[in-house]
Amino acid sequence: MSVRSPLVRRLWRYYAVYALGFVGLIVSLAIAEQLGMTPRWIGQIFLFATIAIYALIGVMSRTSDVSEYYVAGRRVPALFNGMATAADWMSAASFIGLAGTLYYSGFAGLAFVTGWTGGYVLVALLLAPFLRKFGQFTIPDFLGARYEGHFARVVGVFAAVLASFVYVVAQIYGVGLITSRFIGIEFEIGVFVGLAGILVCSFLGGMRAVTWTQVAQYLILIIAYLVPVTILSYKVTGVPVPQAVYGQVLNDLGIKELELFSEPRENEVRALYRSRAEEYARKIVDLPESLTTERAGQVQRVTELRTVGAPAREIATAERTLRDLPRTPDEARMKWEKARQDSLARSVNPPPHAEAFSGADPAARDSARNNFLALSFVLMLGTAALPHILMRYYTTPCVRSARRSVFWSLFFIFLLYVTAPAYAVFAKWEVYSNLIGSNIGSLPPWVASWGKVGLVKVEDINGDGILQLAELTINSDVILLIIPEIAGLPYVVSGLVAAGGLAAALSTADGLLLTISHALSHDLYYKMVNPQASTQRRLVITKSQLLVVAVVAAWVASLRPDSILFMVGLAFSIAASAFFPALVLGIFWKRANKWGAVAGMLAGMGITLYYIVRTHPFFGGTMADAWMDIHPISCGVFGVPVGFLVIALVSLLTPPPPPEVQALVDFVRMPDQVGTLPVLEKRL
Repeated sequence: MSVRSPLVRRLWRYYAVYALGFVGLIVSLAIAEQLGMTPRWIGQIFLFATIAIYALIGVMSRTSDVSEYYVAGRRVPALFNGMATAADWMSAASFIGLAGTLYYSGFAGLAFVTGWTGGYVLVALLLAPFLRKFGQFTIPDFLGARYEGHFARVVGVFAAVLASFVYVVAQIYGVGLITSRFIGIEFEIGVFVGLAGILVCSFLGGMRAVTWTQVAQYLILIIAYLVPVTILSYKVTGVPVPQAVYGQVLNDLGIKELELFSEPRENEVRALYRSRAEEYARKIVDLPESLTTERAGQVQRVTELRTVGAPAREIATAERTLRDLPRTPDEARMKWEKARQDSLARSVNPPPHAEAFSGADPAARDSARNNFLALSFVLMLGTAALPHILMRYYTTPCVRSARRSVFWSLFFIFLLYVTAPAYAVFAKWEVYSNLIGSNIGSLPPWVASWGKVGLVKVEDINGDGILQLAELTINSDVILLIIPEIAGLPYVVSGLVAAGGLAAALSTADGLLLTISHALSHDLYYKMVNPQASTQRRLVITKSQLLVVAVVAAWVASLRPDSILFMVGLAFSIAASAFFPALVLGIFWKRANKWGAVAGMLAGMGITLYYIVRTHPFFGGTMADAWMDIHPISCGVFGVPVGFLVIALVSLLTPPPPPEVQALVDFVRMPDQVGTLPVLEKRL
């Protein structure tokens, strides 16, 4: 599509006005804050104003045309599709979770940056142009045509729904974090409040509404991401270019770490946590007697407090402790083991921020290196196989636009990822320099406000009234959200960050919900159950399934199954093991057949799910059962090679695909060639 086309000129005009309007809103709220507007009002205006904008775009983009609903009419210009893809990509994990992961893990967290950005190279080289040449609506569409029928399509639908569901739960969890803090409601309620903002676009206008909303969301999230760290960079270094100067602060942070880690009171606190971990270990060994003793002791304490007329707050605390005790030995074992692990983690110094593959001994350093490489591998291949990302390249006018769209996607994503390490360094510098060592009785207000939702915890375990590093726990998912408050910036900056985080979560959730509903309605219902269904009926089925999936995902998110970044990593492992081998071999190896593809997808996905159940605490697993000490988040590192191997072996042991399927491969492999393969229409 020409840069001078009327559509492109109109889009530039609309989004320029929109961006200026959003900047005007920020300036207006900054002035209002100086004039006395309360933080609560600022947060609510930011969140509700941006959701209202998305809703307006969704209403204006509503459609009943199948092509518009599924692929935005295949007329999205490359630059704008790149922006929409970047918003679709930069989920709550990238916007909210990445800075927190880099804050805690330092160098090891760069696996996310290298894996995610490297994945787009694979998308550009191996998948996007060829899938756009194929030219249908979904990834299971390609699997069904390339691998001869519904068997491969059904496996593809299952994998797409599973990976996208895990991913969307993480996004809705992020929405719950933001709404619960900035609107002042319970997390579980905030999840469902945010769900309305997710549904308003995808429900009304499908891919058409989601695409134009995601462009708007990208503008908000990138402004929200860059503004706070730029201000913080200027505050700390005097230079408002954080990407260029955070190396200097990183050097100073290394010196600060050495001071903190050798401080006597810090070592005293860590020894106390080590003793606590040993006590939990003894109680676990002595179960069930230890649970009985614990309950009897707590009952006696409550009785004594009531007898002596202790203050009501002290009695209520003791009663709550009694009520929260595990009810069964199995529950006690799980709860105490989790507490033991937490105490063990606090009993040792965190890894130095700039040290690569840190560990106490060579075995630990080797484990860190292996996990870094495994995670990079999984994220790279998962990026190249995520259905909701690959679907975006169906929306471009032609194959050349798909290629250019990948370039723009990578550019817009780069703007955030090159800044994330600076965020982590500046945040850690502020905490280590200005918070640690403070009097616990005079901590800043944000500690209490985030503590109310259980995401910041302070425990004066040695009773000295001074905050040591080991006594502070900040949930990794809120590091970015609290950075403006940590740095003492105006509250309008906090509201801006919340609006950006909401934009990131909503944009990705919309794309994921569309992927799930399209897989169920288009690939399952229309292609297999009722091929004669009318356009109206297909859209009704799509919207109803979208609503059901969204509500179920919100319910799962309200259970807080794990951190945002872990859930996203699991989705990448599932997508990589299920789709990447089948898609790549389906495009580049004619001999791959339906039996090989089905067996490979099931085997790869099966070994991935088995490993996660075997090693993750949520399913009762432990790292004692891990293979080569690989963490659960990287479980796809085993599934991908299994998938490739099984597809190759089974395909070679069974008859080759028929000539028309091999002709389809030739057609897809020449993305610049104009024309339509007759058999394509027949098979689809």
